[in-house]
Amino acid sequence: MIVVEGADLLDARARDAISDDLVAAFARDGAVCVRGLFSAADLALLEQGIEENLARPSANALVASRDDDPGRFFEDFCNWQRIAAYRRFLETSPVAAAAARLMRAGQVRFYHDHLLVKESNTRQKTPWHQDQPYYNVDGRMNCSLWLPVDPVPRESSLEFVAGSHEQGWLMPRSFRDNQAKWFPEGTLKELPDIEGDRAAFPILGWALQPGDAIFFHMLALHGAAGSTGRRRVMSLRFLGEDMRHAPRPWRTSPEFPGLADELPAGAILDHPLFPVVWEAT
Repeated sequence: MIVVEGADLLDARARDAISDDLVAAFARDGAVCVRGLFSAADLALLEQGIEENLARPSANALVASRDDDPGRFFEDFCNWQRIAAYRRFLETSPVAAAAARLMRAGQVRFYHDHLLVKESNTRQKTPWHQDQPYYNVDGRMNCSLWLPVDPVPRESSLEFVAGSHEQGWLMPRSFRDNQAKWFPEGTLKELPDIEGDRAAFPILGWALQPGDAIFFHMLALHGAAGSTGRRRVMSLRFLGEDMRHAPRPWRTSPEFPGLADELPAGAILDHPLFPVVWEAT
C-alpha cells in the first residue's frame, strides 16, 4: 500500500473540484474534465519526474512517431517505482481521491503510469481506440487520468465519444499499420469511422491549462491529433474493487512479465505492482 499523506485534506480537495454533477457525467459520458484539481506544487513534482523519465528512459520506452515526423512522440510505462517524483505525486496529490470519487469506489488500486510526450510540431496522431482491450484486467470500475503539465489547446487535446464506454469491446488494432493482431478478423465489432463523419458522433474535448485534468473510463473511445507545441502528459490508471486479473494470450500494453505465474485469472490484483492508494474510512 502507498501511504497517502494528509488523506483528509486530499479528499476535501477532490470533493471541492468534483461536483456530484461531474460524478454523474463520468458515469454517463465516460470522460470528464476536472478544472484546477492540481496545485503548482503537484505539477512541479510531476514535471520533475517527467524530465527525469525523458533523460533516463526505461526498457519499456518507445518512439511512436515515424522517422519522417518533424516532431517526436515518446512514450514510457511503469516507472513509479524507480522515479521518486512519480511516487511522491501519488502520495501527496489528490489524484487517488479524485479517482475514487469519480468511480464511486470504496478502494482504489494504482494500475500503472504512462508518459506521453509530443514534442513541438509532432504530426503523429493517436488513432481512435479503447484502452482496456490492450490491458490485462477485466471489470467495470476503472478510470485513467490524462494530466498535461503544459497548456494544451483544444485541437491538440484528447477527444472522446461520449457514452462509448457502454458499447462493449471494439476491435483493437495496431496503431501504425491498423492490423488486428489480437483477435481474428470479424470476431469483434469494428470501430466506427469517426473521422469520416465527426458530426455524427457526440465528441467531447477540452482545452487544458496546467492544473486541469481529464479522467476517462478504459472503454471510452478516444484519440488525439498531433501537437504544434510541446505536450507533456502523464496518464495514470486506477482500478476499483471489481477489477480482476485477466491474463491475455497476447502482449499487453504495458506488459507485466511473470505476473500470470503469481496471480491466477480472476484474482484481485493484490500484488506489490498494484498498491492500494485510497481506501474509504
